[in-house]
Amino acid sequence: MTAPGAWTLGLAFVYTVALALASRTAHKRADRGEGFFVGSRTFGPWTVAFCITGLFSGSSYIAILELSYRTGISAIWYGVAETVQVLLIALILVKPLRKRLVVTVTGMIGERFGRTAQAIAGTITAFTFPMWSVATAIAFASALHAFTALSIETSIVVTALLLLIFLSAGGMRAVALTQKANCMVFVAMLAVGLAAFFINPGFDGLGRLAGERPEMFLLGNAGITLIVAWFGTFIVNVLLAQAAFQMTMSCRTPEDGRRGMLYAAGLGIPFILIGTLLGVAAAVIVPAQDLGLVAVPLYIAEVLPAPLAGVFFLGVWACALGWAAPCQFSGATSLGRDVGRALRPQATEDDLVRYTRWALVLLTVLMIIFAFLRSEESAWWNVLAWTLRNGATLAPVLAVLFWPLATRRAAYAAMVVGFTTGLAWYHFSDWSPSSFLYGIHPVWVGMSANVLTLVILTLLTAQWQRTRSRKRELQGYAALATGTALAIVAAGFWNVMHPLGFTGLAIFCVTTAGAAAAFLLAVPASGQGALEASVLRRQDERVASLD
Repeated sequence: MTAPGAWTLGLAFVYTVALALASRTAHKRADRGEGFFVGSRTFGPWTVAFCITGLFSGSSYIAILELSYRTGISAIWYGVAETVQVLLIALILVKPLRKRLVVTVTGMIGERFGRTAQAIAGTITAFTFPMWSVATAIAFASALHAFTALSIETSIVVTALLLLIFLSAGGMRAVALTQKANCMVFVAMLAVGLAAFFINPGFDGLGRLAGERPEMFLLGNAGITLIVAWFGTFIVNVLLAQAAFQMTMSCRTPEDGRRGMLYAAGLGIPFILIGTLLGVAAAVIVPAQDLGLVAVPLYIAEVLPAPLAGVFFLGVWACALGWAAPCQFSGATSLGRDVGRALRPQATEDDLVRYTRWALVLLTVLMIIFAFLRSEESAWWNVLAWTLRNGATLAPVLAVLFWPLATRRAAYAAMVVGFTTGLAWYHFSDWSPSSFLYGIHPVWVGMSANVLTLVILTLLTAQWQRTRSRKRELQGYAALATGTALAIVAAGFWNVMHPLGFTGLAIFCVTTAGAAAAFLLAVPASGQGALEASVLRRQDERVASLD
């Protein structure tokens, strides 16, 4: 074992013991019933800010380190897309979701479409959350692998078991305590990383790299297809960011939750800039490594004394905990609370807490299995999880908010079709992180199939009529015209758009415009105008609540 490895393991051990003691405190204060899932809704804005920073900024930092080593400064777009997501959640969704006392997206789907839909959505969501968990665990495991004789897989097993111990004790309070501690460690990590950059290579080294590999300083070097997929995925994820919702819904008031999200957006900026800088710096000092998350540890260890290298990778460990802990907890909430309630409606809140603790064990096993299947490319795991989860739950959530006509069977089919289509598209793309079947990213295919299935099956099976509202009729035809115009443009400029990676986005936009037209024009059939007026009033109230 190298000296940096010894310091990394030593500091991680001390930090872990400290968190374990904090977890015991959380266990003593652990809330019963629903309070276990939302911390009894007592969080202030800075607690929410630390939770969201640990969740999104820590994970983005890991992805940016890896991406910038391979693609240069274009990795910055990953962080920008993540920041846009946080801002949109803060400005659009926090207040209406807090008023509805939402705990999970899957629970919201269950309230609208029934127990079967809740079971399907909860199972799919639970399946994807360990993918996000393993994505950041890979980063710390890569550092241990570079410094010690431990394999990446063994390191991830240790990480997974540690998360299980923390979360099963204190629930959301354990998550909050861990995130506060992680944010303090982040400050030290970023400071040490900046010191490493100025020691070597500094700006002179970046100048040399620009001469040797100018593509590393192109903002589009990661590929337009991938960059567009990042933005599209994060923006769509605004409606589906369950772990973030669960943290934000733990606040005292909607205003506190919104302020916390806005604070987190600002706190995330140093992670984006410094992560990009360090990944590019590692490309200067340790070129030609197959794995970016191994190259960065080697760079830090070469430039800094062992104690400082240990501090840096303690921060990486905190990033792994900051993302993986909320993901595992939120996924377990979907499986234990939502699926448990769907299968056993008479279960008490204490029963659901017990089921969630059992679910944490199952998701820990699943996280370890994923690690053994693919222990590299953490950003790939993130995007795969978004593809599968968003491809299953986007359309039902849109229907909950905007379309009372949608039927239960259409929701069931939409979730299954969207999930399997995204998975199959990845399969036929050989599970590549950047090369896809017909050049179209699976995230667009899965979400488009999800939305189309819901709309088509609803129109085929439900009793409906065209709206009698002149205003909604005009809006619906405008959406239909917009979708038609987009389809014509996409077809006419296919040879231009396809090489740039815009065709998948175009297909999704056309699908979304068509769905919007259906939402506005098709309403439940009734011989009485009063029923439609009631339906439209509920829709308008939902839309107004998002303003």
